[in-house]
Amino acid sequence: MLSEKVALIVGAGDALGGAIAKRFASAGYVAAVVRRNRDKLQPLIDEITAAGGQAVAYGTDARKEEQVVELVTSIERDVGPIEVAVFNIGANVRFSITETTAQKYFKVWEMACFAGFLTGREVAKAMLARERGSILFTGATASLRGSSHFSAFAGGKHGLRSLAQSMARELGPRNIHIAHIVIDGAIDTEFIKERFPEQYALKQVDGILNPDHIAENYIHLHNQPRDAWTFEMDLRPYMETW
Repeated sequence: MLSEKVALIVGAGDALGGAIAKRFASAGYVAAVVRRNRDKLQPLIDEITAAGGQAVAYGTDARKEEQVVELVTSIERDVGPIEVAVFNIGANVRFSITETTAQKYFKVWEMACFAGFLTGREVAKAMLARERGSILFTGATASLRGSSHFSAFAGGKHGLRSLAQSMARELGPRNIHIAHIVIDGAIDTEFIKERFPEQYALKQVDGILNPDHIAENYIHLHNQPRDAWTFEMDLRPYMETW
């Protein structure tokens, strides 16, 4: 399978990542979707295929350098040029600072920040050869401020935002669009539905974020003309306090 354009989604979960993959597939991109467990991607692959799109699944641990190098190499060789890459790994965990072990902190940082560095670096190498492309990083409220009990998550997300800023300054002049998207609010997911039913009830009044609506903003960022690029976009429900 060799395509003219590929959208790489690292962290293609059941909600936002999947929605982003489906949106790019509907626009004619081959969606290269990535999770640590490849088998969990089959429902997403089936949904994209049933809708007339193309998708290919990869089981990759984005924290492992050799696996990320092989991921990008194999996509560029076997599928097509990566025109847009989305780093969408979560790592939103809550611990008291006194209960945050070194192992927990390091694991969250690996997922939220280090994996973003590995993904961004390897994709940038491929895009620089063509001098085009977009790399989009999913951030959170924690990217801007650290809340109580979220020291590890805030540290990782702050680091990811700084990585994106540095990459934007270096790669923007080479025609590679780097953007950081702050998701400020609960997303319509099974996790929110099960753990926070009162908050999930706000879905009835558009009080939580619809993954499909978030995905529209990702493809908008990729399609922006380069004389008016956005670096940072924040998305939140109209009723969210901030």
